[in-house]
This record gives sequence, structure tokens and C-alpha cells, in this order.
Amino acid sequence: MKTKLLILSLVFAITTSIYAQAGATVYAKNSDISDNLDLRAVASIFGESRNLEDFERRLNEPKYQISNLDLNNDNRVDYLRVIESVEDRMHLVIIQSILDRDVYQDVATIEVERNNYNNVNIQIVGNDYLYGPNFIYEPVFVSNPIIYTSFWVTNYRPYYSTWGWNYYPNYYISWRPYPIYRYRNNVNVCINVHNTYNYVNVRRSNRAVVLYDSRRSNGYERLHPNNSFVNRNANVNNRYELEQRRVSYQSERRNSNFSSNTTTINSRNTTARTSSSNSENSSVSSSPNSVNNRVITNTNNRNYYTNRQSSSASITNNNTSRNTNSRMSNSSQNTISRNNSSRSYSTSNDNLSRRNSSSVANTNRSSAAPATRSESPRTATNNSRSGSNMSQNRERSSSNNSNFSNRRG
Repeated sequence: MKTKLLILSLVFAITTSIYAQAGATVYAKNSDISDNLDLRAVASIFGESRNLEDFERRLNEPKYQISNLDLNNDNRVDYLRVIESVEDRMHLVIIQSILDRDVYQDVATIEVERNNYNNVNIQIVGNDYLYGPNFIYEPVFVSNPIIYTSFWVTNYRPYYSTWGWNYYPNYYISWRPYPIYRYRNNVNVCINVHNTYNYVNVRRSNRAVVLYDSRRSNGYERLHPNNSFVNRNANVNNRYELEQRRVSYQSERRNSNFSSNTTTINSRNTTARTSSSNSENSSVSSSPNSVNNRVITNTNNRNYYTNRQSSSASITNNNTSRNTNSRMSNSSQNTISRNNSSRSYSTSNDNLSRRNSSSVANTNRSSAAPATRSESPRTATNNSRSGSNMSQNRERSSSNNSNFSNRRG
């Protein structure tokens, strides 16, 4: 058991070391020395500074951490000092990294010149060894920088930093360099987005080039002559082209990932459709008889239900006709009874009218009888006849009424 645990621990240690080496290799390939100082951030804090002393303080302020350069590899960010050279209307500001005692490396220069129309031209120029040739930014500030007012005054004295190796101001505390991705996230906060930073590849002032040649320091370049930007990046000319290549590479990588994901999804959908169609075909081919039986059974069931529905419909029609016939017979009987009742009623009315007329006639005859006494026997006879007629009429009316009541019941 102990031997197995020992073997597993050795395998785990070997794999972790391999992955760590692989990660370090990837990090080295994707980074460059020029990634550790963004010249747009340098231009931004230059426009916000009161003078060059304040500018140097902002460059090395621990809370800003504008720089991430560690050229002497002591695992500490190098202190950046600022020196100035002035000739007529030209101010050349040089930013240098302190590597050792009396050893400096130029990082960038700021060239500020006022023309005859009192217009100020400014360029931030990266060092050729670190950033490649002609890597230049021309900032356009949202407001006129205060530092310009201190340049063109009478009795101006050029600024020269008094700090050196192991002799730093009290506000400065060295810090360890960050990974490149973290430095980029931090320095982007320090860039004033209201300003404009235009990239150009031509220097405006020839006088600045002459001044710089007389004050140049290249301590790191002399120690590493084969580590210039051109040697580090063979296929690009300067830092700007390197950034453009990175952007295009990232976009191509995203497009390739998107296309690969789309291809994978389409292949999965095609495979799923093919498998489903194959399963459907196999099920159909494996059970044709069952399908036919199902069709026949369904047909029989449909015929049975159809016959049943037709028979029920015929029965319903017969019942309807029967009900209709019974209703018609009842209505005819009711009509006959109604006719009979009306006939009996009319007969009774006729008898009553005849009786009334005969009674009236008899009354008239009786009223005329005293005039002729010889007619009296006829009057009695007539009265007896009228009485017999009235009794017969009564019997007939009672018989008709009984027949009407029997038919109505």
C-alpha cells in the first residue's frame, strides 16, 4: 500500500511540473518587454502634471503603478528618473530606468516644441531598442496642460533628477512586477479616455534627434546586444505592428473557435438525424406484417364503426318517422274530434233555434186563439205536438252531448 501511494505521489509531482513548465513557456511567448510600460499612460499623466518633478513622482507613485519594468531582473520594478535638455523652443524630456549604480537605460522621450505661431507640438517616442523604430504617439489633450506654462519663462532651468541607485524619495516603495494581463488591467484605469492618442511613424523635430544623441544612455542595451525589439520579434517592425498582429490573431482565433463549434454542432445534428432515420427505417423493415395488420385492423374498426353509426342513424330515422306518424295520427284524431264537436255544437244550436222558433210560433198561435173559439182544439193539438217536439229535441241534444263527452274522454 505504501509503495502505491509513493508511486502515485511521484506521478502527480511529475505531471504538475510538466504543466507548470508548459504554462511558463506560453507566458514567455505571449509577452514582450515593451508590454511593461504603456506610453499612452505616460502621455496621460504628463498632461496632468504641474511640472517635471511632479511628473517623475507620478511615474513612480506606488498607488498608480504606471511602470512594470524590471530590466535588471531583481524582481523589483525599476525606478524611472526624468532628465531634461533645452534648446531654444525645444524641450527634450528623457525617461530613464535606473539599473545599477551609474547604469541607466533610456525608455522613452517626450519632445515638446513651440513653433512661430505659439502652437505646441508634442510627441511621445519609444526607445528603439525596447519598442522598435518609429513608435510614436501624438497626444491631443482635452485641455491645455498646466506644465506648458512652466516651460517658456525667463531664466528657466532644465530639470535634472537627483535620485539614483538605492537613493530614492520617501514616497517611493518598490513593488514586485505583475503579470502582463494584470498590469494592463491596472494601467488602463490611469489612461485619460477624454484625450486622443494618435500613432505616427515620423518625428517632427530634427533638433530633438540631435539633442537626444548627446544625452543618450543604453546600459541595458550594451549588456544584451542581441535582445533588441527586432531580434525579439522578427516579423514586425515596432510595437504598434505587434499590437495589430495580436489583435488580428485574437480575432482569427475567435472566428476559428466559432466555426469549429458550428461545425461540431452541425455534425452532431447530422449524426442525430442519420441515426433517427436509420432507426425508423429499421423499425419499418423489421415489422411490415405488423404494419399491414394494423392497417387492416384499423380499416375493419373503421368499417365496424361506420356500420354501427349508419345503423344507429337508420334506427333514429325510423323512430323519428314513427313519432312523426303518431303525432300526425293524433293530430288528425284531434282534428276529427274537433270537427265532431263543432258539428254537435252546431246541431244543438240548430235544434235550439228550431225549438225557439217553434215556441215563438206556438205563442203566436196561442195568442191568436181567443178570437176564434172554433180553433181551440187545434191549439191544444198543436201544443201537444210542440211539446212532443221539444221533448224530442231535448233527448237529441242530451244524446249529442253524451257522445261529445265520450269522444273527448
